[in-house]
Amino acid sequence: MKNTANVKECPKCGGTELGRGKHSGYSVMAPVNKLSLGCNIEYIICTHCGFIIEGYVVKPEKFKGTF
Repeated sequence: MKNTANVKECPKCGGTELGRGKHSGYSVMAPVNKLSLGCNIEYIICTHCGFIIEGYVVKPEKFKGTF
């Protein structure tokens, strides 16, 4: 994830062990009113409490002109 902020700890529990995860299968983000297969969503997750700290689409360029 190149767009992530410089996160060092979980804002919910203060945990400092963070991991990365992604939706799998058909769980993709698709643009509204635009024909596209969508793209994966990746997350920064606290490995202590499970809080999702940040989430990003892998290919944000697919959403240009959809707002």
